[in-house]
Amino acid sequence: MPASRLEFRILGPLSVRVDGSPVAFGGPKQRALLALLLLSANRIVSRDRLVAELFPEQSGNSADHALRNHVSRLRKVFAAVGSDEPRLAARAPGYLLRVEPGELDLERFEQLVSEGREALGAGRTEAAATLLRSAEQLWEGRPFADLEFEPFGRLEVERLEERRLAAVEERIDADLALGRQLALVPELETLAAEHPFREHFRA
Repeated sequence: MPASRLEFRILGPLSVRVDGSPVAFGGPKQRALLALLLLSANRIVSRDRLVAELFPEQSGNSADHALRNHVSRLRKVFAAVGSDEPRLAARAPGYLLRVEPGELDLERFEQLVSEGREALGAGRTEAAATLLRSAEQLWEGRPFADLEFEPFGRLEVERLEERRLAAVEERIDADLALGRQLALVPELETLAAEHPFREHFRA
């Protein structure tokens, strides 16, 4: 029997899908824990950082106990969806979430943007526009829309939004180079209204 296919989506409300079907990953704190681990996928996130981000108002022992409980619950969810190997491992000084290539939408976005920039630099403008547009289409709304009020949320949302807008600007440059000025007018008007201090959309 083939292994289940996991998808992690953070370019919009946080969601996890198994073979295309959404999976519940608990309440806000548990989802926030998953989000923090996904932002550092395949890298160790220290226990101190997780405690500071998730339980800033709790005492040391209480916060550490709460973190261990949420980690345990996440592990049970991963086990229930049929993950062959442990996904969430303790690694000093914290935890590491293993994510396979192609499972995280942010990783796919960054790969498409990188390929689009390379194509643009090489003069393959049509390919660049297609790749950058494909990167944009991975977005399903404001990143972490359901977790924006967690302590870590606002900074991460702004950081991810900046990366999205940079990709949009580069795709617009490619479209302009392809002579699509008239087709871009409605989009540029909307973007200029939404981001009035971003000169690229007003040029």
